[in-house]
Amino acid sequence: MSWRRYEKRKSRERRGVPIGGSGEPDFIRGQTNGEVKAWNRRMGRYDVKIEAQKGRTEIISKRGFTDEAIAYAEQYRPGLRLIHGNRTVKPRRRR
Repeated sequence: MSWRRYEKRKSRERRGVPIGGSGEPDFIRGQTNGEVKAWNRRMGRYDVKIEAQKGRTEIISKRGFTDEAIAYAEQYRPGLRLIHGNRTVKPRRRR
């Protein structure tokens, strides 16, 4: 499956409107800006940090996240939700 089809599929599964484009979120659902990554490697701490700085509140990764990325999101980004496939790795937390 191509990355474009994966992005559209996951956007629809999350009940969002697919947008895409350079510098734009892949989907929007209410106040949620989501990003879908169909990479062949896991997302690291730096990648999660960059997406969080862009204002993303939900990141879906095809291959998952490193332990450092999950720890970073838990400590510094409690409003960020990390999803691997259909499983939530780190839920959104409120302070």
